[in-house]
Amino acid sequence: MADFATSDSPEVQRQLDRLQQLAPSGDVLGLERIEALLARLGNPERRLPPVFHVAGTNGKGSTCSFLRAAIEAAGLKAHVYTSPHLVRFNERIRLAGKLIEDEALADVLGEVLDVGEGVAATFFEVTTAAALLAFSREQADACIVEVGLGGRLDATNVVAQPVVTGIANLGLDHQGFLGTRLEDIAAEKAGIAKPGVPLVTQLYPAQIGSRVAEAAASRGATWLPRGGQWDAVVYQQHLHYRDESGKVELPVPRLPGAHQAMNAALAVAMLRHQSAIRVRESALRAAMGWAEWPARLQRLGAGPLRALLPTGAELWLDGGHNPAAARAVADFFRAHVPAGTPFHIVFGLLENKDATGVLKPFRNRAITLHAIPIRGHAHHAPAVLAATAREQGITVMTASDAEDALGWIGRHADRASPPIVLILGSLYLAGEILKANGQVPG
Repeated sequence: MADFATSDSPEVQRQLDRLQQLAPSGDVLGLERIEALLARLGNPERRLPPVFHVAGTNGKGSTCSFLRAAIEAAGLKAHVYTSPHLVRFNERIRLAGKLIEDEALADVLGEVLDVGEGVAATFFEVTTAAALLAFSREQADACIVEVGLGGRLDATNVVAQPVVTGIANLGLDHQGFLGTRLEDIAAEKAGIAKPGVPLVTQLYPAQIGSRVAEAAASRGATWLPRGGQWDAVVYQQHLHYRDESGKVELPVPRLPGAHQAMNAALAVAMLRHQSAIRVRESALRAAMGWAEWPARLQRLGAGPLRALLPTGAELWLDGGHNPAAARAVADFFRAHVPAGTPFHIVFGLLENKDATGVLKPFRNRAITLHAIPIRGHAHHAPAVLAATAREQGITVMTASDAEDALGWIGRHADRASPPIVLILGSLYLAGEILKANGQVPG
C-alpha cells in the first residue's frame, strides 16, 4: 500500500513519486514479487551480516531497539530495518548505526525501481528490497529486520538463514489480512521460523502457543517460549533473566511502561540463543538505558506544541492503535497520573482500526478526550470517535487538530494543577506531532 511518504530531498522525492505510481492500490501479501525483485538485483538477501528477524503485533519495534542498543554497546555495528517511519523515510533504514543518507537512499530506491518493471511490487516490497540491497553493500556485524505485516508472507521473510527469530506480543490488528482469531495470527507470525534456527517468543496462552509450536515444528525450528528454557521477571527494580547458560540481573529499561521489560527480555533471549556474535552481560546492562523508540510512551520536550501547555504540564506521545497497545498505555497512565491531576487524551484513529477496542481500557476513567482527524489519511471522524468515547463513559469534545486541542487545554488549565496530556492513536499522527514539536527522530 502507498505510504504517503514525502522527503525534503528532491532526489529521494523523485523516487518516492515513482514508487507511489507503481505500487498496487492495496496490500498484497506473498513472496513472489520480492523474490523476483531480489533475483534481478543479484540476491542481496544472501549477502547479509547475521540476521535477527523479529515479528509481533506489539513490541517488535521496541525489541529491535533493545537488540540494536545491546549490539552497539558491545562495540559492534548493526544494520536495522523497521517500519513505518514517523517523519523521514530514512528512519526505516539504518546502515551500520546511522540513518541512511538521502543520496544513498535515492540510489537504492532508484535501482530497485529500475529493475522492477513488470513485477508490480508493493510499496513495502520495494522498500524492503532497497534496504536489503543497501545492507549487502556496507559492512556491519549484525542485521536487525522487523517484519512489516504478519510473517509467513511478509516481504522480509525472504531472509532464508537468520541466526535467530523472535516474536513479541500478539494481538488483533490487520485482521483483513491476518484473520480475526489470535490463533491464526500467531500461526502467520510464526511463519518466520526457519529450519535449525531458534524461534524465541513471549509466553502465550496454551491455545495460541500450540499454533506457534505447530508452525515451528513444521519448519524444523526450535521453539523457545518465555517460561520454558528461558524466563524473566521484574522484582526489586531489576529485570531478572535466566536460561540454561545462567542468570543475568539487569536494570529495568529506561523506556517507560512495564511492558518494556519483557520486550527487553525477548531481545536478551534472542542474543543469548545465537552464536554468530558475542554480546557480553555488560552490554546487555547498558542496553537497558540506551534503547530508544520514538512515539512509544515518549515524553515530549520543549517545542512549539509543548509551549501551548502551562509550566509543569507533561506532554506524552504514543502511536498505539490497537486494543493490546492501548491496554499497555492505559496501565502506564493509571499508575502515572496522581489522583486529582487533570488528564487529557488527544485522540485520532485510522478508519480501519477498532475505536471501541482502543478506548475500552480507558473506560470510566477521569479523562477528558479530544477527538481529532488525521490529515491526509482515511480516519474515524471526530464526531464518531466522540460518540464511541461517550459509550465508554469518557468525557469528550472534538477539535480540528492536535494544536487546536492543546491550545484549548492550555487556555483552560489550572496553573496550580498542571495537566498530563497524551496524544494517542496513530503512528501517522505521531509523526506529525514530532515534526511539529521539532523532535525529528535521528
